[in-house]
Formats: sequence, structure tokens, C-alpha cells
Amino acid sequence: MKILLSWSSGKDSAWALHLLHQTYPGCVAGLLTTVNDAYDRVAMHGVRTDVVKAQALSAGLPLRLVLIPDACSNEAYDRRMQQAVTDALHDGFTHMAFGDLFLRDIRQYREERLAGTGLEPLFPLWDLPTETLASDMIEAGLQAKVSCIDNRLLPETFVGRDFDRQLLAELPATIDRCGENGEFHTCVYAGPMFAQPLPLTTGERVRRDPFVWSDLFLEAHTGTT
Repeated sequence: MKILLSWSSGKDSAWALHLLHQTYPGCVAGLLTTVNDAYDRVAMHGVRTDVVKAQALSAGLPLRLVLIPDACSNEAYDRRMQQAVTDALHDGFTHMAFGDLFLRDIRQYREERLAGTGLEPLFPLWDLPTETLASDMIEAGLQAKVSCIDNRLLPETFVGRDFDRQLLAELPATIDRCGENGEFHTCVYAGPMFAQPLPLTTGERVRRDPFVWSDLFLEAHTGTT
């Protein structure tokens, strides 16, 4: 068994890695991340590629980057991912894991795209109650910053904050505690899946209606893009 984990830089994929290590010791052999090649950042999360590389290094796993164009069409995305699947099969991977929680249309999409390829999908977090899940992550020492919010659902003051009990207490009741409906995204910088924490720093805010991002970077970074 050789598992490739879809890695967004956020808490759900990081926690999926933690659970996979417990359930299938030694079987996770790589991380796969889609990156907007125009901005050199993780799609939606807006996290810099060098931060993702540092995460992979601390997790002790090789990182595979799938470059996608800005304003990527579904067809172009599917082509890039099909090539990534082909490459993974060539390198002996047998399973691909995802940190999805409960959105059934997303799960169905992933299952359909992997059907018949030879890669079997895994969903280690599937249907776990998100309030309990968020609490378990924090209790276990996972540390993350909110990298992006949908400003229609949350005020931008949440951007750049730590994903902690105080933040959970202040989230409106209508917001999923793990942000699974797209309310917010995170970037993990410490936790049981990492050998050492990342020196992550919060930078300026970037606004592209309706989303607001926090520019997160490693302390050694200078300048902005």
C-alpha cells in the first residue's frame, strides 16, 4: 500500500495525514498540491509555495506540485490531474487520500475521476462531526492560521488569526467549525504530523471580492509578491 495525500496546506489535509499515519503506518509516501502558476500559491488557500515545501519537509514527505493556470477551466484542471494520477501510478502509488469532511458532491467527483485508474480513493475524515473534529485537532497540538475567508460569511478580522478555541468560540453559529462550506481556509504550521513547527508570519491582507487572504510567509522571507 502506497498512499498519495492531496495536500492543501490546511488543517484538514494535515489531520488526514495524522490519521493515516495511525491507520496505515509507513504507507503515506507523498503529498500532492495544486498551485496557481501565475501567483505561485496554492489555489484558494493563497498559501505561498515555499510554505508548502516547508510543510512537506517537516512532514518528511516528498511534495508533488501540479501547476494550474490562473482562472483554470474544469477541462484544463482535469487534464493536469489526470497526468498527476498517471505519474503517481507509474511511481507505484496504490491509493490517493483526501481531507474531505462531508460534501458529497466533492467526494463523488473525486471517486468518479479515480474510477478505473488503479488509484483507490481514501477519505480518512469522512463524516466526522466537525465541531468535535476541530476540538480534537486543537487538543492534539495542531496549530494553523486562517489564510482566507469568504467576506460574505465572515468579517475580515478573522483573517490571519490562529485556529484555536477562542476563534471557534467567536465563529457565528451558522459557520461550520472546520469551514467545510468554504467559509474559511487555513495554513498549518505545527502539529503531530510535523517534525518541527514552521516559523510562519502573518503579512498584509489581500482583497479580491468576496475573498480576503492573509499573506503568510516564513520568517526568513523578505519582500512581498
